[in-house]
Amino acid sequence: MTTDSYFAGLGSALRSAGIPEEQITRTVEELRGHLAESGAAPEEEFGPVAQFAASLGGLAPTPGEPGSEAERWTWTADLFNDRRMLAVHGDQGWEVESLDALGRFVCRRSPGAALAWEYRREVISGRRRAKVLDELDPEGWELCGEWLVYGYFKRPKAATAGPAGALPSVPATPGKWLFLSRRGKALIGVWLIVVVGGYLALGMPGAAALLALGGALSAVWTSKLETAENKAAAGKGD
Repeated sequence: MTTDSYFAGLGSALRSAGIPEEQITRTVEELRGHLAESGAAPEEEFGPVAQFAASLGGLAPTPGEPGSEAERWTWTADLFNDRRMLAVHGDQGWEVESLDALGRFVCRRSPGAALAWEYRREVISGRRRAKVLDELDPEGWELCGEWLVYGYFKRPKAATAGPAGALPSVPATPGKWLFLSRRGKALIGVWLIVVVGGYLALGMPGAAALLALGGALSAVWTSKLETAENKAAAGKGD
């Protein structure tokens, strides 16, 4: 079976399963890109077309149009722990739809036939924004949320992992929503002491200002560390 006939059969099977045409097109393009990188034949990489189509049958609903049966979950983590937890929850099928006003990850998951997701965080402040978006878009990364100087990007693992990107089963929705690292807990402890002192000395407006300032300073500090790490890694690669 040729590559074209394989994907023609895959598209037909997904269409029969009620998957929207836009999503079928995007899925086929991502899978073709994966084959171009791996150099493998489609049946060798993904297995028989009917079986593979069945494993991808839960790709619907499309972003922005979730079905009523989709699970919902909102959670957050500090800047030292967010990437690790995004990786964990992405492997459990949670897709980040957006970040809310409090910086929490608003997620959904299609029960029974979820996709695994991969995420990355980039500094996109100022002039870096256009550069980062231009670099990541051809690789299938989609901006799914912003917080302070950071942009969070997602893409389905099926684009890089093939059949491993589809999850036959998923664990239950976590019972907690806050995931803090040790450094995050230590910083929060310090901030609370400062905020309480600010409240006693300046009242509620002063405490709120100190809390906001602490969050902003933390973001700036970690973004500088991140930018320095990226430059160092780029230098080693030259």
